[in-house]
Amino acid sequence: MAVDPSLAGLEVLREARSPDDVCDALRAAGVASAVAAGWARRVGDGWAEVRGGETDTLFDLASVTKPCTAIAVARSGIALSTPMGACVEEAAASVSADVPLELFLAHRAGLEAHLPLFAPLERGETVDRADALRRAAEARRPDAAGVAPPDGFAPLYSDLGYLLAGEALARGSGADDAGDAIDALVGAPLGLTRELGTPRQLARAIGAAELTERAAPTEVVAWRGGAVRGRVHDENAWALAGEGGAGHAGLFGTVGATLALGRAFYELVVERRGPLSRRDDGAAVDASFATRPRPGGTLLAGFDGKSQAGSSAGELAGPRTFGHLGFTGTSLWIDPDAGAIVVLLTNRVHPTRDNVRIRAARPPAHDALFRMARAAR
Repeated sequence: MAVDPSLAGLEVLREARSPDDVCDALRAAGVASAVAAGWARRVGDGWAEVRGGETDTLFDLASVTKPCTAIAVARSGIALSTPMGACVEEAAASVSADVPLELFLAHRAGLEAHLPLFAPLERGETVDRADALRRAAEARRPDAAGVAPPDGFAPLYSDLGYLLAGEALARGSGADDAGDAIDALVGAPLGLTRELGTPRQLARAIGAAELTERAAPTEVVAWRGGAVRGRVHDENAWALAGEGGAGHAGLFGTVGATLALGRAFYELVVERRGPLSRRDDGAAVDASFATRPRPGGTLLAGFDGKSQAGSSAGELAGPRTFGHLGFTGTSLWIDPDAGAIVVLLTNRVHPTRDNVRIRAARPPAHDALFRMARAAR
């Protein structure tokens, strides 16, 4: 029987005993040039935690931004039932006008997955931001006609929905963009200002030179001047938010900061306590919507769940595991039953997104990290 070449070199992950072993295996297998990994395990009222690889490197978290957007919405006090047209003026006359914010967070607003809103930049032109938001709000799929049902349309993973949700978050919380709102509502309460944020925020916190030095390079893109480094890889986020952040992408973080997010999300969603569990006014934060099972698949609201077969979370992740992947090669998974969190950060898109070995690497890498976490005492 022929061996899948994408699995070559990854069998050593079965013997991995530390996050450093995981990182070494992924680099040796050609998955990515920069890799960091770690795990955390709830032990009593505290956490056991181990990190490895390039622990000081700032990785483009890509869609791992989405859980941060959803939790920031929960902490903002914006009602999930608020129609998008009331949140974002550009959506007020669109087919999305009456669709509640929660359905955008749950990928059930009926929108297409993606539009190349950045296309004018490739031609050396500027992007009309208001027009781009209107186009996103109008991008209803043919199978999602009419008024949105209470539970939304059939789920389809949509960056456009999160682009709009991030805009609603920013405007509803008085922030310049979604990245600033996430910083105020999630990053700052966790003390992560120097390890998590948009390029603009991190440049302020640690300096532009240090940001460039510590950021893992992503794709080589001719129209962006070569290797993208210290700037968001996602083209639509770049077009609409620049050095700031959008609802679907824009955050950079270290492995330690991403584990801190995982711990805080676990404490908030599973235990209903922790640093994110109260707003500034003292009101309790209800983020149960973010992990509530929904019909039609594993997509939740800010997170994804574990599929029954072939999940990228791996075989050792429990059935209620929730988390998210990032296109650049990042991942965060939280197993509430085991009290375990695993993080894998890579720059697998450097120098090109055509390198897809991350697909084969994720399940065994996550299994190795979950195995380590479960053994913690």
